[in-house]
Amino acid sequence: MKHSKPGDARENWEESGFGLYVHWPFCAAKCPYCDFNSYVSKEVSHVQWAEAFEREILNAGAATQGRTLDSIFFGGGTPSLMDPQTTKRIIDAAQRQWTFRNSIEITLEANPSSVEYGKFVDFQSAGVNRISLGIQSLDDQALRRLGRLHSVETAQKAWDIANKVFDHASFDLIYARQNQSLKSWEAELLEAFQMNPNHLSLYQLTVEDGTAFGDLLSRGRLQGLPDEDLGADLYERTQDICNERGIPAYEISNHAVSGEESVHNRIYWRGGDFVGIGPGAHGRLTIGGRRIATVQEKTPAKWLLRAAEGRAAEQDPEVLNLTDQAREYLLMSMRMAEGTQFDKLDRLTPVSALKRKIQHLDQLGLVWQDGQKFGATPEGRPLLNRILLELLSDT
Repeated sequence: MKHSKPGDARENWEESGFGLYVHWPFCAAKCPYCDFNSYVSKEVSHVQWAEAFEREILNAGAATQGRTLDSIFFGGGTPSLMDPQTTKRIIDAAQRQWTFRNSIEITLEANPSSVEYGKFVDFQSAGVNRISLGIQSLDDQALRRLGRLHSVETAQKAWDIANKVFDHASFDLIYARQNQSLKSWEAELLEAFQMNPNHLSLYQLTVEDGTAFGDLLSRGRLQGLPDEDLGADLYERTQDICNERGIPAYEISNHAVSGEESVHNRIYWRGGDFVGIGPGAHGRLTIGGRRIATVQEKTPAKWLLRAAEGRAAEQDPEVLNLTDQAREYLLMSMRMAEGTQFDKLDRLTPVSALKRKIQHLDQLGLVWQDGQKFGATPEGRPLLNRILLELLSDT
């Protein structure tokens, strides 16, 4: 089957979006479940870091001239520990390299323990227009188990401040925690809706290797985790409650009222282009018809040294072949309620064999299709990993 060549269609960034991810690697404390590239540091030179980020944006801009930027996302780590002036310098540097879309989304992740009204006002003045607040639980005992530094009261006050300063805000909760019953999670989620969110990220707890929780689990000391049946019940009840309150899942773990969906994360899930800067940051860029995977130096001190010396902080970029691109696009796009585009997938891999599998999954009620797209049904979403194994077995 013939695949499209450079120039056959719109550029990938025009079709699926173009974003900038900025990784701030520092936290006040390391959470026991966290496997992100984050570090606790008593002293940080914000001026030095701002200069390094500016250099990296300049490098990225040279390779992506003429593009329109849809979003900037400050992740971490805890970006709310940044000096707002550092944030402003990064945003200003991005605007010198790319044209900003009129409705550009600029998100900053924040922990409730580092929220102050005046600082949020400064972030807003710097250009941030959306806050993602890591509340994680509305139960004080659970917060202590998760290693969080804030209380429920602190989280609720932080949420109030976020909504006073910003027009767009979201918060995260983690469920399927230790000793959590279906009834207690229902009560916690209903309490969350008393806070009137327009966007909620609801994640089941996963225990990753290399984390404190992972170590405890390997030694048989992490008790009370839900079994598979309870995990499925927790997920199903989460969907029911969110649907009843008009905030359905637009992605398997993200819920929003219409118009409040995350622009930046949709770029990831739709297979768009994004620049990743900061220690350990990943990126995906389509340049000259080639799809390039980038990753930056992981260790903060080494990353900062490379940037200060004017050397690119990227490690060896990888050119993804069509099979890799197809697998990645499937893995990401199938997470969304809107599903996967047949025509985009067909540019990467022949879909004739895939359509036979989709037809079979459709008959089982696990997948829907409409000729233009296909995706997991509500019944299929809890089984998404199995569905993807089936779809990717020959891809």
